[in-house]
Amino acid sequence: MASRFPVTRGGVELTEHGAVFSLWSHHATAATLCLFDEKGHNEVARIPMERGEHDIFRCFAEGVREGALYGYRVDGDYAPDNGLWFDPAKLLVDPYATAIDRPFVYDAKLSVFAADTAPLMPKCVVVADRPVERRAPFFKPGGLVYEVSVKAFTKLHPDVPEAQRGTVAALAHPSVIAHLKTIGVDAIELMPIVAWIDERHLQPLGLTNAWGYNPVAFMPLEPRLCPGGIEELRDTVAALHAAGIGVLLDLVFNHTGESDRFGPTLSFRGIDNCCLYRHLRDQPGVLVNDTGCGNTVACDHPFIRNLIVDSLRHFVLNAGIDGFRFDLATILFRNHAGFNPHSELIEAIRRDEVLADRILIAEPWDIGPGGYQLGNFPEPFIEWNDRARDGMRRYWRGDRHMTGPFATILAGSSDVFSNRPENSTRSVNFLAAHDGFTLMDLVSHETKHNEANGEDNRDGHNENLSWNNGAEGATMAPAILERRRADVMALLSTLFVSSGTIMLTMGDEAGRSQRGNNNAYCQDNEITWMDWTGLDETLIAHTAFLAGLRKRFPKLADPRFYEGGHDAEWISPSGQPMTTEDWDDPDGSAFSLLIASKDMETGLPSKLVALFNRAHQPCGFILPDGGHYQSLDGTAQPKRGGGAVAVPARSVGFYVWTA
Repeated sequence: MASRFPVTRGGVELTEHGAVFSLWSHHATAATLCLFDEKGHNEVARIPMERGEHDIFRCFAEGVREGALYGYRVDGDYAPDNGLWFDPAKLLVDPYATAIDRPFVYDAKLSVFAADTAPLMPKCVVVADRPVERRAPFFKPGGLVYEVSVKAFTKLHPDVPEAQRGTVAALAHPSVIAHLKTIGVDAIELMPIVAWIDERHLQPLGLTNAWGYNPVAFMPLEPRLCPGGIEELRDTVAALHAAGIGVLLDLVFNHTGESDRFGPTLSFRGIDNCCLYRHLRDQPGVLVNDTGCGNTVACDHPFIRNLIVDSLRHFVLNAGIDGFRFDLATILFRNHAGFNPHSELIEAIRRDEVLADRILIAEPWDIGPGGYQLGNFPEPFIEWNDRARDGMRRYWRGDRHMTGPFATILAGSSDVFSNRPENSTRSVNFLAAHDGFTLMDLVSHETKHNEANGEDNRDGHNENLSWNNGAEGATMAPAILERRRADVMALLSTLFVSSGTIMLTMGDEAGRSQRGNNNAYCQDNEITWMDWTGLDETLIAHTAFLAGLRKRFPKLADPRFYEGGHDAEWISPSGQPMTTEDWDDPDGSAFSLLIASKDMETGLPSKLVALFNRAHQPCGFILPDGGHYQSLDGTAQPKRGGGAVAVPARSVGFYVWTA
């Protein structure tokens, strides 16, 4: 694997007669390679490593072949108040490991000084690179990203063989791919599949981490999700690519599962805590917690920069991954002075010949000082837009003074993203994500219901901009259920006609509920598992219809901002252009958007007409003069301009205009 920063890197290099092992540490006084038997139970050899140039410890292990199991022990001062946590009793995972032989299991002994942790730790596996053919990403900005938790998405799928359910391989099953194709998915975004460890507070509660946002190293895949390792991921990516679907990985480079000073010593902490995590400048024993997870990875350190770049290269070269979503991405741009949009790490990614064309998606915030950076990420990043999420929710909830902000969101959020010369939106519009209510729960609950998480409902966001349509949570009342479905359909319609990349979270196209839990990270059970036998086929059909619109009218997926009245027209229900009074009406509930676009079905210039009615009663619209209008729901005859149509309560109507 080529190095981006040659002075600080590690890893394993297989040779004809064995393997060279390299480990970087600035403060360590000694490092030892530990080799294990084929089951990973017994330590069969310890080989001292020699410190060489640039603080790299190396050794040659004769006879080592692919599949060998290993770990490291690192010695030095143990002085936590000075940021030093060296403890040779701790078996450590290689930061450059690409595979481990078993999942991490939290144990309090992992935090006890001088306690030998070899029996508790996964062993790293020596794996040779097997590059795939490189090709341009299947996904392009403007498409539909589908966010998936691998286990939750496939665990209950009746068509997937039982042994494959809950794994990455299940995503390649024809029935799964058929569903993705039905709803028009352009790229599937996999929530973390890199190996993680449970947070220490979950074990006493009898809970486990279901989402995976708590890694130890950055490359080894979670054995429970991907038991076939990088080959399983590679084969699944190939199957999805064959269906025209890209694959994005959600990666966590901002913190690790070693957590705060009371957490376990697993890798970075035991290798060089001072350098690899961020600390208060004058208090090396105090970890900076800009992530809310106990520690913050020092992404401006040369070793970490090199490790992140090489991790991304690993997934592209060995699995064909199309791009990446970066959790708490502000961390990747931080140094001691704060957010730096031209950080050395990001410039290295942008310059790298393997990574330069990959899709890069930022979650544009962390919880540190100046952490909210929406709109400030450099090209080619596109960004999760929580302002769009909140604005769409507020509009359909019925909040006042929302017509103008809502229209701005539909047009690509130029108020946020017009600060770059490319004159294009970088917005990833979404209504819901893994973190928060599902879309159906958004219209079924006014408050969160996280009691199952064991924290007395204190965890999770309190302000969800949600509503319940007349009853809190589960109900059998037909009228309430119908209102909820109508609201979900209206929200989906809004998302699919918004300009920019759009993202849908698994099951939101089908009415999936988490019983009002808006922080279900620790619910590896039926609360999060997608019930494939209980999907709302009406919602799926509506999503498929909307996806068809987005393919039929390509201007919807064009990230370039609308140019005045040429690309888009904003029309009041009277059939006239919106006036200042219309925009400023605090209770405005209806307007239409006409988007000029080639109709890929006819090959003719046309306009997609979307009529928004958030009121609780039908609204009449006059269609602007000129041309012909055809309803896209197939229920009405063509109308001439100047004719009147009725849009039902809480819905979006669609027409196509031709001259």
